[in-house]
Amino acid sequence: MPLSLHQAFVPSALQMLGTAQHLLTKTESWCAEKDCDHDAILNARLIEDMLPFTYQIKSVAEHTAGAIEALGEGVYSPDLTPPPTTFDGLREKLSHAKSVMEGLDEAEMESWIGRDMRFEFKTTRLDFTVEDFLLSFSQPNFYFHCSAAYSIARHLGVPIGKTDFLGRMRIRSA
Repeated sequence: MPLSLHQAFVPSALQMLGTAQHLLTKTESWCAEKDCDHDAILNARLIEDMLPFTYQIKSVAEHTAGAIEALGEGVYSPDLTPPPTTFDGLREKLSHAKSVMEGLDEAEMESWIGRDMRFEFKTTRLDFTVEDFLLSFSQPNFYFHCSAAYSIARHLGVPIGKTDFLGRMRIRSA
């Protein structure tokens, strides 16, 4: 039996939202142990021209729930509002995204297959079907931004490893 759009997108989105939430918790705990300046941690980057940790976490939410919410209009444009500036604000953003993802109905998502969807940003316009938008644009983006947040935290010295990034895997139960 082929995978549904819901099966191909939602569980992975929830996994990375959980990972982003876990990274926030571990980073905040580490910061408290080290008596770090929260702003310095939240605004950390791997390199000067990279967007900060806060943006990376916000983007995990944007490319999961934000992508789904944009399907109603048929157009996704990046949310350019500044990311939350606190651990709690970022946690709230991820919590909202998780609620959106958990509320998706599989049959409804299947009905979206084949519909037009467009990405627009400045002079860039990319036309997709809904399924290609979610699976070839949004999904790689939420993985990318979660990986970037992981890399920033790891670079700072937060004691995390590969299993922290993998999060809750969907392993077979007996």
